[in-house]
Formats: sequence, structure tokens, C-alpha cells
Amino acid sequence: MIDIHIMPIVHDVSAVDLNLLRVLGALIDEQHLTRAGKRLGLTQPATSHALARLRRVFDDPLFVRTSRGLAPTPRAQQLAEPVRAAMRAIDRCFRAEAPFVPASAVRSFSIATSDYGSFVLAPELIERLGREAPSVDVCLRPLDAAFGEQLARGEADLVVAPKRGDELPAGIHSRRLFRERFVCLLRRGHPLLKRGIDLATWTSMRHILITPRGTAGGVVDDALAELGSRRRVVLTVPHFLLAPHLVTGTDSVVTLGARVAEAFAQILPLCVVDPPVKLPTFEVRMYWHERHHRDPAQQWLRAAVLGAITPASSAR
Repeated sequence: MIDIHIMPIVHDVSAVDLNLLRVLGALIDEQHLTRAGKRLGLTQPATSHALARLRRVFDDPLFVRTSRGLAPTPRAQQLAEPVRAAMRAIDRCFRAEAPFVPASAVRSFSIATSDYGSFVLAPELIERLGREAPSVDVCLRPLDAAFGEQLARGEADLVVAPKRGDELPAGIHSRRLFRERFVCLLRRGHPLLKRGIDLATWTSMRHILITPRGTAGGVVDDALAELGSRRRVVLTVPHFLLAPHLVTGTDSVVTLGARVAEAFAQILPLCVVDPPVKLPTFEVRMYWHERHHRDPAQQWLRAAVLGAITPASSAR
């Protein structure tokens, strides 16, 4: 039995015209010079010239003339399936990307956000997924301080976070989800509620400060400093969702985003009041990396997040 080996090609592939693969594939299928040329929209001389180039590339006749047309040499027969596979791969590269069909898709996405972002986003998003994409899962991940790098490293498909003042790394896109205002939470029956809370009363209260990054100060302290005043922070916590529970059992006060405050006031004995000092609003955005910008699945995810936020936003 004769053992046939494919001889290695010593040519630099980068110097080879890959259009020759199309010609070789057509010749293998048609085994006729004229028919192969018509299939490719080439004249017979152009097809013949391409065959001559192929023979030089592979150092083999590849096809010999017979009364029925062109008969492939053993080398051409060995090349047949690799060439077809290569053409299929090239065809997939240039074929239009398949649409993302959420109803039948089976995959998972990761969203990096804080507990505040999870609280605002997750309830509506999970309901939306169950309705539109029952086999799509979402993993909520902790938010890095440098979340632009988190996206660049591929550790999250999407970030939901307050708008940053510093410059993000190149290749990061963003879109506004909503604008939020600050309010205060106090327990029902707090002795100061009946008298009304003015600036002097407010600054004398025991404040809880939420600081996810563990840094001192914040927008309240900045606003008070402009008025030449300050407050006493008796407790600093890293989580937005812990503070309302702490306020419920004490005479302390916490200042936080209205969406979280109002939601907790519906389930705990808490009251929402406006702070006695003007505080800036803040903008919550979603961020994603350039490599996901045109991906149909990622586009659907961003639309789903926006849709999950919109009902809460439109109700305000």
C-alpha cells in the first residue's frame, strides 16, 4: 500500500493571492477550465493564467487534460477538502452576522454595578428576561473603581455606575440611564420631624455616610463647606442597602438616592424628606467597550437594561 503524504508548502502565505483558492476550488468541483471560469465570472485566459500560478505555488500540475476535461492529480485531490474548508471559513467571515434572537438564545451576560445599581436595575430586568429571553442569564458583579479597565479586560459586558468626572480609557462608550436626586431618610416618629428640619437642626443630627470606596466626605460635606458649615458623621458604611435598616432603629439620618430611599420607605417605618441644603443631582450611565459596540447580543442587552430603567424613570 502506498502511503501518500501532502508535501509542505514552503511559500510565504502572506505573499500568496488568496483569490487563487477560489479558482482552485472551482477547478476541483468543475474539472473543466471554461465552466470553472464562468462560475467565477472569469474569462478562459484569466482562468488558465490562474491555474498556471497555482501550479507554481504548489509545484504540481494539479490538473491534467483528458478527453472529458481536467483530471485532478493526487496533490489536487489531497487539497480538495482543505480548500473547501478554507472557502467555507472565508465565506463565514464575510457573511452578514446572524441576528440575536432573545427568545431562543442560551447565554449569559455580566453587569458590574454597586448594590445601589443592582437594587434599581435587577427587579425589572429579571422580569424582562423571564418574559423576553427565558434562557438568558445575568451575573451581577462588584464594580471596580477603575471600571473602564474592568470592561477592557473583558470582566464585564456592561457597567452601570454614576457618571465619572475623570476621563475614561479609550474605546469606552456610554449612555445615560437616568438622573437621580438626593433625599434624606429618617425613622417614622423621629422627634425632629414635627418641628421641621432646618440647616442647623440637620447638621446637629447623627449622620450615616455611605461611601462604597471607603473615602471620607461627599456631596453633602462639599455643599455644607460652601456654607461654612459641617455635619457629624457617626457611622460610615460601604453599602447603600445597609443604611436604611440602620436608620430604622436609631435617630440617625442618611442621605442617599431617591430611588432607594423611596423604595425602603414603602417596606420599612421610614420617612423621606428633602435635605435643607441644595444638593447636586447625579447621572447614572451604562458603559461598554468598543469591541461589543456592534455585537447584536450586546446591543440587545443594552436595550434591555435601558428598558428596565425606563419605567422607573418615566414614573417620575
